Amino acid sequence: MTDTITGRTVICGIIGDPVEHSMSPPMHNAAYRKLALDYAYVPFRVTRDDLPRAIDAVKTLHIRGLNVTIPHKVAVMPLLDRLDPLAGKIGAVNTIVNDNGVLTGYNTDASSFLKPLAEGGLEVRGKTVAMIGAGGVARAIAFALVESGARLIVLNRSDRNLSELCGRLAGADVQAMNLDAVHLRTAVGTADILVNATSVGMTPAADDTPVAMELLRRRLVVCDVVYNPPRTRLLAEAAAAGAKTIGGLNMLVWQAALAFEKWTGHSAPVSLMRSTATRLLRTGYED
Repeated sequence: MTDTITGRTVICGIIGDPVEHSMSPPMHNAAYRKLALDYAYVPFRVTRDDLPRAIDAVKTLHIRGLNVTIPHKVAVMPLLDRLDPLAGKIGAVNTIVNDNGVLTGYNTDASSFLKPLAEGGLEVRGKTVAMIGAGGVARAIAFALVESGARLIVLNRSDRNLSELCGRLAGADVQAMNLDAVHLRTAVGTADILVNATSVGMTPAADDTPVAMELLRRRLVVCDVVYNPPRTRLLAEAAAAGAKTIGGLNMLVWQAALAFEKWTGHSAPVSLMRSTATRLLRTGYED
């Protein structure tokens, strides 16, 4: 982002309801300034009823790309011209790219989950992963894991969500369990990696945790998609038990970075985007 908006400034943004507290605009605009790109990123509050008109406007206004957040990740799919195959499998879109009026939907949740693992030198192939949750983010993570060769145990209280996820993963090495104390103990006890793909532990309920500390141990990798607070109770107790931990802020930053790269063709300044997000969380921002 340059100091001045011009007639050539390329517009990107985020649609959702609400979007007022999204950290995406500060992260992206900081990255644009760093690379001296004539881009600007803005939030657009779009209601469910207005979604079709908003997608039409992307073409009319020559908006380069959008991030898509709640509640539009599924509803936006039939409004696009093309779907990346992975987004189609997952059944949700969180990034739109406008190439000369052709809108393509992507899902970067899967890749953004794997990136922090790779940064930490962690290989998921052949590992057993216990994942709590079967919602939208969990679906993307599940695809990322099974396509990378992991064995997956999914625990969830909703039979419908669990059945839908397992149906999408038909043929993969996936085991479904009802989320209760007995199954959780069994799954965590056999897992190499534990993933919390729910909102349990998110501010303002930061004292909550999906897993009792007694189940955590050394040589377990614990990942939490919750990023506010950056260090959840689950991560703090896992670290105290000697486990390696990966927080949700890393996934949030890589989601932004991957979208940035699709829109601009430049490598994202990931460290700057991470420091921007960290600073914003300290001052009370949330996504």
